[in-house]
Amino acid sequence: MGRTLRSPGHLALMAALKNARLAANLTQTELAHRLDRPQSFVAKYEKGERKIEVVEFVHVVRAIGCNAVDVLEAVQHAEFAA
Repeated sequence: MGRTLRSPGHLALMAALKNARLAANLTQTELAHRLDRPQSFVAKYEKGERKIEVVEFVHVVRAIGCNAVDVLEAVQHAEFAA
């Protein structure tokens, strides 16, 4: 499995969450407000400076209003394509 930070799967997760946020027409600040977190929380996981835990992932996708399965399928596809 190797390291997860900056792996193909992690890069896919970063991109999928950012794309979902943008598709929902949310800024990082707006999403952070929904999560009751600082804007830097969103910026750091989108830039890959921080990992996102499973429970945090659930909160993020709910706050965005996107489908968690779609996000995970993008990660799975990238991880096994590499």
